[in-house]
This record gives sequence, C-alpha cells and structure tokens, in this order.
Amino acid sequence: MNLSELLKQDFSPEFQFQASRSGGAGGQNVNKVATKVELRFNISNSVLLDEIQKNTLQEKLKNQINSEGELIIVSQEERTQLRNKTVVIKKFYDLLKKALFVPKKRKASEPTFASKMERLKSKKIASIKKVNRRGISFEE
Repeated sequence: MNLSELLKQDFSPEFQFQASRSGGAGGQNVNKVATKVELRFNISNSVLLDEIQKNTLQEKLKNQINSEGELIIVSQEERTQLRNKTVVIKKFYDLLKKALFVPKKRKASEPTFASKMERLKSKKIASIKKVNRRGISFEE
C-alpha cells in the first residue's frame, strides 16, 4: 500500500486519548478544565500498517516512542479539548507522512557541453587575474 492510500485510512479505532490539565493561556479555565490532549498509538499492534512501515516508524520516531512501543503526541495549544484533539490527530498524520516518505533516487547526469565551456572560461579568467597580480619584473 502506498503512502497516499495509507494516509486516507482511518486510524481512529487504534487511537487512545488521554486528557489532563494544561498550562498556558486560558486564565482560570486552565485550572478547572482538562484541555491538554495526549494521543497514544501503539505501532506494533496496528492492523493498518505492514511490518516494513512499522519498522520504519519505530526507527525514525524512536524519540517519541515510549518503552511500551506507543507513539505519544501531545497538544495543549488550544483552549478546548476538542480543538486540541483535532490538532493531535493532524500532527499524527503529518508525522506519518514525514516518516514514511521515500525520496526519489537521484539519477546522475553528464554535464552539458555549454556548462563545460562555461567552467573552462571562468577558470581561464581566474588564471589571467592571478597572472596579473604577480607584478612586473625589472630584472632582465
């Protein structure tokens, strides 16, 4: 399954959410309401990912995975739990997209004739410039 198909799938049954009190903006609201949202996603138990994708995620995101093998993403930027939940889900899909992206292989190419001539011309100009710096010798 390619990356675009994987990102269209619904991972929500495999998500575990946990809410707690957050710091930051919100005034008295922060002290009363649990708006900080923590998303936990167990990579090794995922049904939607194949083994190669699981290994890639565990390797690339090892700093965000705890000892139980759960990917943990936290958001406390917004003032409501619902908004923080949507932010966390967006962060999850962005992380998935970034970690599973495979860049295209670069094909080596020959320099064109014009680029070779341009390089030689610039080298000749630099050479002449350095010869002119030597100064005139009066001893003959």
